[in-house]
Amino acid sequence: MHFLDNYRSIIRDAINKHNLTNPPHQLYDPINYILTLGGKQLRPIILLMSCELFDGNIEKAIKPALGIEYFHNFSLMHDDIMDKATLRRAQETVHVKYNENTAILSGDALMVISFQMLEDLEPHLFKKCFCLFSQTALEVCEGQQYDMNFEKQQIVSFEEYINMITGKTAVLCACAFKMGALIAEAEPDDLKNMYEFGRSLGIAFQLMDDYLDVFGNQKTVGKKHAGDIVENKKTILYVLAQQKADEVQKHKLNYWYTITGENENKVNEVLAVFNELNVGDSCLELVKAYSDQAKNYLNKIRVDTNKKHTFYELVDYLLVRES
Repeated sequence: MHFLDNYRSIIRDAINKHNLTNPPHQLYDPINYILTLGGKQLRPIILLMSCELFDGNIEKAIKPALGIEYFHNFSLMHDDIMDKATLRRAQETVHVKYNENTAILSGDALMVISFQMLEDLEPHLFKKCFCLFSQTALEVCEGQQYDMNFEKQQIVSFEEYINMITGKTAVLCACAFKMGALIAEAEPDDLKNMYEFGRSLGIAFQLMDDYLDVFGNQKTVGKKHAGDIVENKKTILYVLAQQKADEVQKHKLNYWYTITGENENKVNEVLAVFNELNVGDSCLELVKAYSDQAKNYLNKIRVDTNKKHTFYELVDYLLVRES
């Protein structure tokens, strides 16, 4: 999408401008490495979009947008260690390229720098943005802990799963939308609706990711097919299957989700249960419900409808992905 490319160019120029060249290089080189691996950089982009929606000064929003991107990458560095992941964006993860201790410390430094990106804001804006950012950071950590808990938790309820992805994925999107509006000094009701728009969109995005992992076109999606099944991740597909399954199907799921490592039979058997229970279509219904909810919050925002056009495009771009 052309308008996203324009914002992405601004973010990438800012990352290059704030490249960390000071010593010790052993601390900062891994940070520069992960920041230059690419990625969609959607979170800082939506902060800039939100600021402009309310006629804010985009130059004032660039460093806070970098703060959002820095925090996201800090969380990826630590998540990759916990998940023992070897690749990130088709490149070596930081702890593989360097070492685990370096990745932990560099991640910690990147988290601190992410908050420093707010320091140029006027005092009244700094306090509001800092409080929003710090609360979001805590909720992201809570979401990650719930995700880790699920590894040992056989039954995960729908409510528990939505709560987990809200923390792990959705709140940082919500934070970015609201922070952009805060910097533009939007009205309180619009701030609330921007946050809820981002939260609902973030949930829908993660649900679609869960769907595409299993039912998406591997070449289009760019991920290993059914990687979540291989890794025993209890995604929304697993949650829905457990809700719908009879005793025989539950037994199959419970058995295969104790098997670790590559196993073609496992993927085929779990997929068979998912297809029997039609959980793919049920997941898409949830994606639509949350995306509709996001659009409802967007409709409430009191700016000219024409100015919201790119936000509706963004919803379609994030959710109507090829399968």
